[in-house]
Amino acid sequence: MADPLILVTSTDDDPQLKMLAGLPHIIAHTAEEAAAVTSAEVLLHWEGPRSLAEAAFHANPQARWMHSRFAGLDRLLFPELVQSPIPLTNGTGIFSQSLGEFALAMMLYFAKDFPRMMRNKAAQRWEIFDVADISAQTVGIVGYGDIGRAVAWRAHAMGMKVLAVKRHAPTEGNQLIAQFYRREDLHAMFAECDYIVFSLPLTPETRHMISDAEFAAMKPTAVVINIGRGPVIEQAALVRALEEKKIAGVGLDVFEVEPIPANDPIWNFENVFISPHTADHAHGWVDEAMKLFLRLYDQFRRGEPLDNVVDKRLGY
Repeated sequence: MADPLILVTSTDDDPQLKMLAGLPHIIAHTAEEAAAVTSAEVLLHWEGPRSLAEAAFHANPQARWMHSRFAGLDRLLFPELVQSPIPLTNGTGIFSQSLGEFALAMMLYFAKDFPRMMRNKAAQRWEIFDVADISAQTVGIVGYGDIGRAVAWRAHAMGMKVLAVKRHAPTEGNQLIAQFYRREDLHAMFAECDYIVFSLPLTPETRHMISDAEFAAMKPTAVVINIGRGPVIEQAALVRALEEKKIAGVGLDVFEVEPIPANDPIWNFENVFISPHTADHAHGWVDEAMKLFLRLYDQFRRGEPLDNVVDKRLGY
């Protein structure tokens, strides 16, 4: 039996596409090119706008599997795809370790007051001051999926108390998590935390999930870290919380608008660490993304259950 044809949608000619050599595939760079392919069984949305993936989907109603190289699906999901029976997989697992490291780096950045050290170095000032020991502190994780577990593993290894919010909290024990909280108990967890890490996907349920009331529930010494999706936190409320000193600092890899506009007030706070959505861009991540697809493709052509299948209606 011939291997199933792959229709790859990508606006870029990434070198990783050459890793498909030996497999039947067609690369479409435009919606018109995607619509011209009508016999694909596998749709690989490698890069590009949603309209490109939509064109491939509508031109190939017989397709039996679709894959996105990214973990986040908010920029891909469209109604017909959500309602269809076609399984959708994503890049979960590729980015988790790097994002877990970034979250830990942010905790250490604020605990050890690296900004003060850098200011002192620039001023050639020798100033001795106390720093925090994170092993005596508590981190709360909102979104305990693959990324959240990567954060928990690292924080637990540092001796921290780790709390987590999960839609369906496990009933059995968990060696990493001291306590699970339900969504409705979010504020109670916030009151316990020195650091709060958000690793949530963007869905209608999570958009602006964190606003004024949530910041009011946090300690004034708390640090907020977002490694999920920017719009989970209402950025205007975040600015208000910083202005009113309701929190001590913020480490952000994602933002409500990207790139951040030049006049956005978030640029002006000394206690805000800004990463331009690069915390998950570890060396070789694009190669790993293609290797994941190739592993899933092997499962598919063997008729085996696919890993990384998402719930399209939930959006993750």
